[in-house]
Amino acid sequence: MSDTLVINEIYVSLQGESTFAGLPCIFVRLTACNLRCSYCDTAYAFNEGRKQSLAEIQKEVSRLAKPFQGANSDAGTGRLVFHPESTAGPAPRRLPLVELTGGEPLLQKNSLPLMTNLCDEGFTVLLETSGALDIAPVDPRVHRIMDLKCPSSGEASRNRWENVDHLRGTDEIKFVIGTVEDYEWAKHQIEQRQLASICPLLFSWVHPLAPEQQDHSLKKVPEGHHPVSRERLAERIIADAVPVRFQVQLHKIIWPPQRRGV
Repeated sequence: MSDTLVINEIYVSLQGESTFAGLPCIFVRLTACNLRCSYCDTAYAFNEGRKQSLAEIQKEVSRLAKPFQGANSDAGTGRLVFHPESTAGPAPRRLPLVELTGGEPLLQKNSLPLMTNLCDEGFTVLLETSGALDIAPVDPRVHRIMDLKCPSSGEASRNRWENVDHLRGTDEIKFVIGTVEDYEWAKHQIEQRQLASICPLLFSWVHPLAPEQQDHSLKKVPEGHHPVSRERLAERIIADAVPVRFQVQLHKIIWPPQRRGV
């Protein structure tokens, strides 16, 4: 097997989602996706990209991480780390984080050795995955942020429910909520499958797509769905005492929603 991946872009920014939101992060965006969710804001990654060797990718990650070494690092390691507020909490995380995203990273088998190599180098590695492919082969050191596709995505039938059995406390489940029907569906799945006992749960509000982001290949929101505002979604979470973390995409608040490389 060739030791290459088709890469759309590699850049450093702030992590915009998950329990890691706000921390510096190097994003490795892989090309290609087997889903066409109605709200997808990275349709440019469906086809755009170029082959790079694993060595080239790791070299670029190291280059982008270099400014974070030095001051305020762990003594003797040269690695800047983030110490959680609670000394009883999770282990320190080397900064910047590194996230594989897409597209769908697991469509390319060499994403697996890349994640392992990055873990071996001491990085805290995150994986954003749709939940439609098997997550079991992923290095156990990786934090898997896995979607469960809600009905308005148009891709709910593609959820690989077997993946739930592979999740650990260091992973996260993300529900992207665009409609009232999505909210009710997600709430039901949490209750029925007792998901809150497995790992952190995220409710991510769908930010409307800019005109240039509305790719013709995306699925349509099913008829009969009722859009939900982020205010209303937050109020429903509070009123129903749903054990989730509400999130908006932080990078779309800081920068224009359609900007790439942030």
